[in-house]
Amino acid sequence: MSTAPKKYPFYVRVTIILLGLILFSYALANLQSILIPFSFALFLGILLNPLVERLMGWRVPHVAAIVIALAVAIIVIAAVWYFLATQMMRFTSQLPALEAKLEALVSRLQQELARKIPLQKQNQYIAEAKAGIKPLVGRTLGSVVGTLTTAFLLPVYTFLLLYYKNLILNFLYEIFAKENEEEVRAVLRQTRGAIQSYMYGLLIEGLIVASLNTFALLILGVPYAVLLGVLGAILNVLPFFGGILAVLLPVLVATIEKDGFSTQIWVCISYMIIQFTDNHFLIPYIVSAKVRINALISIVAVLLGAAVWGLSGMFLSIPFIGVLKIIFDRIPEMKPWGRLLGDETPAKLVGIRGRVNRRRSARGARAGSARVGGPGSAAEGGAGAGKGV
Repeated sequence: MSTAPKKYPFYVRVTIILLGLILFSYALANLQSILIPFSFALFLGILLNPLVERLMGWRVPHVAAIVIALAVAIIVIAAVWYFLATQMMRFTSQLPALEAKLEALVSRLQQELARKIPLQKQNQYIAEAKAGIKPLVGRTLGSVVGTLTTAFLLPVYTFLLLYYKNLILNFLYEIFAKENEEEVRAVLRQTRGAIQSYMYGLLIEGLIVASLNTFALLILGVPYAVLLGVLGAILNVLPFFGGILAVLLPVLVATIEKDGFSTQIWVCISYMIIQFTDNHFLIPYIVSAKVRINALISIVAVLLGAAVWGLSGMFLSIPFIGVLKIIFDRIPEMKPWGRLLGDETPAKLVGIRGRVNRRRSARGARAGSARVGGPGSAAEGGAGAGKGV
């Protein structure tokens, strides 16, 4: 004798879900020193997996293939890090001169504003702004230092994830029912391919945006064009906030280094064109049109990532949401959540009333066909009988 599963009231289910989310967020925040390098290693492992499989196809042993792939990744990351470090050293060597020019610019601006706002009041506002910025800078630097101190875990995690890939996949197959094994296998295969294409698309898109930024700044004669262009591409991962910071940096440098405001205006116009090209051409055709996240979810995800994991959480939040959307879109029960994360706006509202009306229309159509089919079938039967006679 089978008993129906017990249904709890709505407020009980909502309370349990909220408590689960709170405990999950608490665990993420307290285990960030372990989970942040593990998360980066997970994405790195997804990117390196095709190279490992290609090397194994060339009859390279499994462990050797993983070591070679990791060596390639380390060389590429070290080259990018060295390039950014040298550019940053050139920039910091000019900081005293830039600071002197900035102070002169600020004093000139204060004199212009002194007609409306007293200098004492202006100095008070500046001191308050500095006091508010210092904790933010401290948290950002602390997040960066914390990530760097645990960076040695990144290759270890990546190696172990690639080495135990089959073990992890078999575990996912076995925890589901036997009759769903083929469906789970198909979902995991599709999800893995979609995640890999998504991550490769992000890398290619970042390289193109960095090149466009650098090219525009070189034409406009903005100093440190390469550094600012690459930083702009990295910040471009963050929706809304990243775009603002990406354009503020070259505008600030142009304001310090050049007279007038024409260069700053052209920098803003150039970055607007690049952002338009990125949003309407690069992301749909290179990253994937099926993994586009709407602006509301993107901003909320970045803020939550910053609150839980700081700077690392800000950069990891969007790829994580993209991966969740890929998985949700391939599981029938989770498709509504995938549509919620996406940026496709429905043309009309389809709710409970719409579903009820569709059911009523379907029942009316069946009833009408039954009424029409009854006499017709009898007539056809009579006609058939007449023909038979």
